[in-house]
Amino acid sequence: MTDPTAPAGPAPTATDVERSLDALLAAADVTANVDQIRQILATGVLLGQDGTDRLDLKIARAALTEMRNAFKLFADYADTPKVTIFGSARTRTDDPQYAQAHEVAAALAARGWMVVTGAGPGIMQAAMEGAGADRSIGVSIRLPFEERANHIIHDDPKHVSMKYFFTRKLMLVKESRAFVSVPGGFGTLDETFELLTLQQTGKAEPTPIVLLDVPGGSFWHGLQRFVEEQLVRLGLVAPDDLERVLITDSVDAAVEEITGFYRNYDSLRWVGDRLVLRLLAEPTEAEVADLTRRFSSMLRHGSIERTGPFAVERSDADQPDLPRLAMAFDQSQVGGLHRLIRAANELPSTPPVPAPPTPVADPDHLA
Repeated sequence: MTDPTAPAGPAPTATDVERSLDALLAAADVTANVDQIRQILATGVLLGQDGTDRLDLKIARAALTEMRNAFKLFADYADTPKVTIFGSARTRTDDPQYAQAHEVAAALAARGWMVVTGAGPGIMQAAMEGAGADRSIGVSIRLPFEERANHIIHDDPKHVSMKYFFTRKLMLVKESRAFVSVPGGFGTLDETFELLTLQQTGKAEPTPIVLLDVPGGSFWHGLQRFVEEQLVRLGLVAPDDLERVLITDSVDAAVEEITGFYRNYDSLRWVGDRLVLRLLAEPTEAEVADLTRRFSSMLRHGSIERTGPFAVERSDADQPDLPRLAMAFDQSQVGGLHRLIRAANELPSTPPVPAPPTPVADPDHLA
């Protein structure tokens, strides 16, 4: 037994801690991304050395656990395009908005997309019913007045439950390549403004954002008027900040906005101080020269150039087979990336739009 009266040994040095972490990683057979895992462990040690409050430690532990569970779930569907649909949990099944969410989810699922929602009732349930259980992913929040996720996803392994709104919101936004917001309350507006903020500041890659109403609805046009009459007038946002958003009451227009955004554009990456756009089709020299002319104000210097994959992209196996455009992009012009991407999608060299799938009759709705 250790003698509690014995003098304590010397405090471990930073080098001692580093060696212990390295030994722990080796014993756990962690071989991938060792530098990142090591830093996570080191941060945990620092929290202990800081004498961090127990409640703060519980928040950090729970958040990391929730993110780990969600990362593991989404990893199995990394190669499948996903659309997150936001909307109110209070929307009734007989509300036209319910039918609208059901229809847009069904149309996107038929085109190969998976639908991500907050897994609750209302619009979230409508979207999952439209997509079907096989093409639905749920990220629910534990609330005292919502005991469980909706019946579509509750017992499905493609469902993860969160304690914190901030970890839930991260996963609803991080994994998707498109977003649809249907009229809702504070939560829906919070999620929608989060999307707009991330796009405006360049903290997220450009994605299509659709604000979908029912035919003749005025909900999102009311928001647009507020932005124009108050925020733009007071200089709090730029006049073109809503240009990257489609406000529509048409499911067909919503689907076209989302699928059309990826007609030629695939993804982007910063390599050093250069922006690299990955495309599906190789543009001609004349097309690239025209893009340079049209978007020269967004470049710090030089021109837009055709290029192959950079060394770091090859080493990461990051879409090495796709043609690329590289440029010295002015990051203060990040809001204009949507316009550049849409221009790339409209080049004559762009692949033709694939035909929509043939509708399949729903036996539940046959006369």
